[in-house]
Amino acid sequence: MEVNATHKYARISPLKARDVARAIQGMPVSAAIETLTYTPRKAAILINKTLKSAVANAENNFELFADDLVVKEAVIGDGPILKRFKPRARGSAGAIRKRSCHIRIVLTDEVEIAEPKKKSSKPKKRNAAASAE
Repeated sequence: MEVNATHKYARISPLKARDVARAIQGMPVSAAIETLTYTPRKAAILINKTLKSAVANAENNFELFADDLVVKEAVIGDGPILKRFKPRARGSAGAIRKRSCHIRIVLTDEVEIAEPKKKSSKPKKRNAAASAE
């Protein structure tokens, strides 16, 4: 069973939030919360809050135990950009983009076994210039 939680319009740059989100992907929930608690970044606070919301959704709506849950996905999507201007020299203006993002966390109670990737049977293509020599 998959459980979702989203935090929309989080006022942090998606690039900064993605670093933290990648770190918890695939972790058990207890380890992810502990990791986020001791990560000194603003994104860690926002993702931790969303993760706890997802755990609460799992416990209240689906009667799942938090100990069995694993972070399946931690996706950071781009949100709207607030455009501002800062006065610069000679009457010009410099653009300031205040970025926001949408944080989506998906938890699952199923343990997924990674299947080995199958190699394709097609022969590799050779470079035409290399074969001409």
